Amino acid sequence: MRIAKVVGVAVATVKDRRLEGGKCLLVAATDSTGKELGTPFVAVDMMGAGEGELVMIAEGSSARVATKDTSSPVDAVIVGILDSLQHNGKMTYTKS
Repeated sequence: MRIAKVVGVAVATVKDRRLEGGKCLLVAATDSTGKELGTPFVAVDMMGAGEGELVMIAEGSSARVATKDTSSPVDAVIVGILDSLQHNGKMTYTKS
């Protein structure tokens, strides 16, 4: 898993039938303080996350297992919304 920040919403009216009913969000990987790293990517939201929140992302085959459909074309899934992060004994993020 990795930490990411929800930075937007991805809307696709035409998509694979196995993605119907799922909400897709645009997320960017972050460091432990919430600073964005790299290029944003799309993740299926299983938790009801909102823009600006830090989330936990499962990827690859673990993402498909999280959707309960191992044949789905999903590579990234939001599996948790973070309340706080502690790194090296220091609180680096607290949800407001």
